[in-house]
Amino acid sequence: MSDIVIIGADGMLGRCWTELLTARGIGHVATTLAELDIRDSSAVDSFIEPGTEWVVNCAAYTLVDAAEEHEALANEVNGYAVGRMAERCQTVGAKLLHYSTDYVFDGTATTPYPTGHARNPVNAYGRSKALGEELIERSRVEHLLVRSSWLYAPWAKNFVLTIRELAKYRDSLRVVGDQRGRPTDSRKLAEVSLALAEKGRRGVFHVTDAGECSWFELAALIAGVVNPDCRVEPCSSEEFPRPAPRPAYSVLDISATEELVGPLIPWEDRVRDVLARVEG
Repeated sequence: MSDIVIIGADGMLGRCWTELLTARGIGHVATTLAELDIRDSSAVDSFIEPGTEWVVNCAAYTLVDAAEEHEALANEVNGYAVGRMAERCQTVGAKLLHYSTDYVFDGTATTPYPTGHARNPVNAYGRSKALGEELIERSRVEHLLVRSSWLYAPWAKNFVLTIRELAKYRDSLRVVGDQRGRPTDSRKLAEVSLALAEKGRRGVFHVTDAGECSWFELAALIAGVVNPDCRVEPCSSEEFPRPAPRPAYSVLDISATEELVGPLIPWEDRVRDVLARVEG
């Protein structure tokens, strides 16, 4: 693969992509938010030129709670701007690799969500990401849409690093135990996404770590690694109210992805690896 444009290269997942492509010697152009705000259609057009093979969109509005108050902004970044990007890719013959979320589902399931399950988001962030999915589909651009969940990495702001810092200095933590999902190492997410693209796959795929857990179980593992003396206790979502409702069960079905790339690595192993590589 060559002639790849990475949008949002200064974000957590964007950095994973730039490091992955650099390590493999794959030519690419990496754009930062300062260089390219995807709401600016003329700027998008200037970076997605004829001859571009792939556009990897890692840019997104990810403030789940703030989106409740700023839904129009979330819709513009995660929805309409993505739709215009898809149309530009369709015009110049580029393929689009875009990321979406488990939050497009309502969380009422009891078994992992397959890729074709109906979207029914319960919060503004989820609605904005669902809008982006719909506009990509409408554009008829050749695309690979990857849904993921609970992203973390050895850098940037994410749940794993936040709990790591809190557990270092606290005797105890209370973490929500009634929301279940699948954590995802952003480095592996980039690797598997690239593998799917190289295999010629198109449409929707789910990519996460293997296994599932609650936020409490994830926090307990992190604390056990960084400070076993820190006690982690579960609490209910009602005890920890947030502006945006969360789906209670948002486990994504990764079986179709594993059929193509092999078994994905359990979240426990990926989290331990990230904790061993944290910068600073």
